[in-house]
Amino acid sequence: MACAALLVTFGAAWATAAPIRILVLGDSLASGYGLEAGQSFPTRLEAVLRQAGHDIRILNASVPGDTTAGGLARLDWSLAGEPHAVIVELGGNDGLRGIDPRSTYTNLDAILTRLKSRDLPVLLTGMIAPPNMGNHYGEVFNSVFPLLAQRHGVAFYPFILDGVAGQPDLHQDDGIHPNQPGVTIMVDRLLPHVVRLIATIE
Repeated sequence: MACAALLVTFGAAWATAAPIRILVLGDSLASGYGLEAGQSFPTRLEAVLRQAGHDIRILNASVPGDTTAGGLARLDWSLAGEPHAVIVELGGNDGLRGIDPRSTYTNLDAILTRLKSRDLPVLLTGMIAPPNMGNHYGEVFNSVFPLLAQRHGVAFYPFILDGVAGQPDLHQDDGIHPNQPGVTIMVDRLLPHVVRLIATIE
């Protein structure tokens, strides 16, 4: 009788086990800006991971136009879904607006520090400054992301638009945001890094 009750309890717990939740804290590159519903890279990433057998739910806390300062300001409520891990995809708008890289560093440093205090595994995605900002700005800005990844010991993907940037057929008409084929490439290239992130949780 006791064994039967134990099996029923175990079966119920197994059936209701929650999927692993990964938060994407990002900007328009992750929000699905200009794309049809369901075509953002977090949505497509979740679909690919599920097809590969991972019980995953991607929580997309991405806001078009957001800077690293905006991401820091809304971090606490973005974590309300109690994620098991976080992908931080911020910094593109800082570069486009010419924001002082020291501010970008400070904001991302505060985000990573807060996530570390919650024992959340992190995948930090890097960004490259627009060429029109000049060589000096670009060198300083581009160094922010690897420096922070090393400082905090988090997983790092050097450039979120790797394989997409500079390819007109992979962008929308604005020349900045990826179209659907561009999103597919983003997902394909980011996927191994996310799988390794998941392995730190499972």
